Amino acid sequence: MPLRRFFPLALSASGGWILVLVTLLAGCTGGLQPVVHSGVEEAVPNNDSFLFRQSRQRLAGSNGQSGFYLLNSGQEAFLSRAALIESAEQSIDAQYYIWGNDGSGRYLAGRLLLAADSGVQVRLLLDDFNAESIGELFAALGTHANIQIRIFNPARSRSGWGRWVSFLMDFDRINRRMHNKTFVVDRAAGIVGGRNIGDEYFGFDSGRYFRDRDVLAIGPVVDGMTDNFQAYWNSPWAYPVSALYPDVPAESDVAAALEELRHQATTQADIPAPAPAGRTQGRTALTGLLEQLTVANGEVVFDLPFETMDEPAETPRRSARMLQQLVQATDQEILIESAYLILAEEQLELLDVGEREGLVVAALTNSLATNDLVTNHAGYARWRDYMLEQGIRIYELKPDAEACEQWLATDGFCATGQVSLHSKSVVFDRSTLVVGSFNVNLRSIYLNGETVLIIHSPELAERVAGDIQSVMEPQNSWEVSLDESGDTQWRSGGEVFESEPTVGWWRRAQSRFLSWLPIEKYL
Repeated sequence: MPLRRFFPLALSASGGWILVLVTLLAGCTGGLQPVVHSGVEEAVPNNDSFLFRQSRQRLAGSNGQSGFYLLNSGQEAFLSRAALIESAEQSIDAQYYIWGNDGSGRYLAGRLLLAADSGVQVRLLLDDFNAESIGELFAALGTHANIQIRIFNPARSRSGWGRWVSFLMDFDRINRRMHNKTFVVDRAAGIVGGRNIGDEYFGFDSGRYFRDRDVLAIGPVVDGMTDNFQAYWNSPWAYPVSALYPDVPAESDVAAALEELRHQATTQADIPAPAPAGRTQGRTALTGLLEQLTVANGEVVFDLPFETMDEPAETPRRSARMLQQLVQATDQEILIESAYLILAEEQLELLDVGEREGLVVAALTNSLATNDLVTNHAGYARWRDYMLEQGIRIYELKPDAEACEQWLATDGFCATGQVSLHSKSVVFDRSTLVVGSFNVNLRSIYLNGETVLIIHSPELAERVAGDIQSVMEPQNSWEVSLDESGDTQWRSGGEVFESEPTVGWWRRAQSRFLSWLPIEKYL
């Protein structure tokens, strides 16, 4: 989310004026022009690769179905990506909103570099909003003959205050973000879901863990992931990294930086869990996961990049329209797990959930205590009572949720670290499961590029439904409701709170003030 990293600064004592300035400057435009690519690029599948043979073998006789494996654990999500890299023979296409310049981010980048050394063609596509910390490293990687890197919808300035000025002066364009997340190897296997690349998403960070969910898949749905990548890779708003960082250091310095990256990836010094290294280990790890696949029908739905960045963003995008169709076709139950939750009057009228007899809609989201950003919580709080009035049952994650002990293998983290919800999943009538990058909020509906994987599997839908409901239990979440007077209250077992639980007055005050501002579309 473009304002996601920006608003913490706006809320500081010295930067409070920025919040007002953002609103005043909305609609201003900047001068960055789209790039012209020389031609449409597309990876050619290798029909005799290890991953292709695995897909053909495990899906034989499946009549066009795909295979799916849920990645609920952060550590397993990391190891799966590492194993895919080691198993690659021809191509790796990775597309992310955030790629952290931390232990896991540098390790995976280093393994991609080693794969490129062996002849694998690597393409990385990174959204620009959080690229500042790793842009120069990617510029060095982009000098490798087998690595191409593009940055989506970049700001004109690459660092410092000039970068923030670029965001403000080009507000409309900068708010069209590539939030999609896909990881495809040899066009035969891929991962899609909500996780970015970074320690806090894999359970490696000592201070914060983002609970999330991905899906490892083989079969026809991988073509949809590839189509998603291609659409953004060939967009005129995807800039070669060399065009954004023309002052790459001297060749000797680049060589030294890449050699250091190779060393870090080889020694695994910066990651707390041993990762598969080399083709044999990678294939062995993947084979263990592929033996547990659930075979079912599925499809990938993604938002195309905006053709021009000044076109109106007033109608729901493709992924939102697909979810709307699924909602309208549901008779009994919708279970939502969304880190950021905002459904205003117009969206709830389109979904038509308030007047449908027998339909239960329950949503799990972050509390003010677990939300990583006060601004995002404020946008949700602005519409929370209205959502409750429409019959949606809302549960907010506790900061001391007992489920933390099940999510993380790290000893002691749950006593001292901060756990947040980052997952984005919806279960319809315990028969259809949606996992992807789509938060149930206005930004995902109107502004972002998103990707969702729709799986028609009662088995997987029931499994995720059970997972969501377990986190809704009193030991993990507060149930939010309206009392007889229409005031908001939070319940957990016998405890009842009349204001946002377990947070100080200043955080509550920030959320209340921001909830008065009509900025929820940009959160």
